[in-house]
Amino acid sequence: MTLQSGQDFKPSDYNADNIGTPYLTGASNIAENGDLIINRWTEKPTCIANTDDVLIVCKGSGYGKITICTIDYAHIARQFMAVKKSEFIDTKFMKLFLVSKLSVIKNNGQGLIPGIDRPSVLNLPFPLPPLAEQKRIADVLERALGAIDKG
Repeated sequence: MTLQSGQDFKPSDYNADNIGTPYLTGASNIAENGDLIINRWTEKPTCIANTDDVLIVCKGSGYGKITICTIDYAHIARQFMAVKKSEFIDTKFMKLFLVSKLSVIKNNGQGLIPGIDRPSVLNLPFPLPPLAEQKRIADVLERALGAIDKG
């Protein structure tokens, strides 16, 4: 698993004018349904999340929110970590795994302000069934969770 940490910008390095690369700053960029809300851009991107990376809010209010990146290219602030897409790991499986381990990850939070540190994610024992089995598990879990939400 490859984990990309984010980096903040000073206000002069981003804009609200749709100029440059989308800039994701924290939990406020994730809608209730998991969609991304883009309201800032930068012309100096360095810490990049791509389509199908799993985004984790690791600092600030809303820490622990997890979603899948649905845009091609975005700069992430330090309030985010991105589990980079892998040809060996189904993105939905990775997201569901992280959601299932969220209490463990949060319990390892460090400092006065709650947060999620890199070792808490990187050191999780990760089951790695074959890719087809990961997809099957993710599909079954998504259907079950959807039925629970409707119920």
